[in-house]
Amino acid sequence: MSLPDFMLDPNVVLKDDAQWRFKTAPDYSLTNATFEETKTTNWAPDSLEGLVQNLVKNWEKEASYKVDPNEWRTISKEKYVFNLNGGKQNMSADDMLRIGTYSALIGKDGVEGAYELPAMDFTKSHKLFKGAMKTFNWEVLEVIGGPPKVSIRWRHWGKMTGNYRAQLNSGRTIFAKANNQLIEVFGVTVAQVNAKFEIESVETFWDPQQLFKQLLSEGLETLEGETFVEELVPLTSGACPVAH
Repeated sequence: MSLPDFMLDPNVVLKDDAQWRFKTAPDYSLTNATFEETKTTNWAPDSLEGLVQNLVKNWEKEASYKVDPNEWRTISKEKYVFNLNGGKQNMSADDMLRIGTYSALIGKDGVEGAYELPAMDFTKSHKLFKGAMKTFNWEVLEVIGGPPKVSIRWRHWGKMTGNYRAQLNSGRTIFAKANNQLIEVFGVTVAQVNAKFEIESVETFWDPQQLFKQLLSEGLETLEGETFVEELVPLTSGACPVAH
């Protein structure tokens, strides 16, 4: 069986005629350039690691920007579920579209005092992280096993060149100054695919605290008396993978 295009080209789904969140496919040119400059691995195109990396990158693009899950080509529409850190609740594609990919990866409890889900939606969460880091790349470090089930050890990284600014459930706004440092987190994802290499399940394990400790290293302020205003940060160049 020949391999699907989403395992051969990490950007192929951007060519799809689909219902895109912002009317047209997002621009990943900055993310792709930064990836090539700062990655720590260099997988051969036909290696298992390279093929898995392409699959996950295309899945992230669809989960983040295609608003109709019926148009996600990287998943098995009948079976797809997402699970975080062994939790009891599996998320569907519709769940991920509702809360956003960042919130799905951080979890329903959020991070108290720094990122609280009821105050977030897809747009707010993506603007928050895109404002803090222009790119947030993802790469495969190791693949254990082979289809239909693989375990992926991964790295997710970016540089905090912008401020972190978010609204909490209480309505107050918090602020952390840009530290211009490398933000780097690691985790493991277990993915199950079918005979067409479509994803049936994704289980991701990582500690969201490791991300926020780095983002908030300059300290956290409360902007007293200020109503939260979304910063107008373009969402046209890709951010998160597994996540990115």
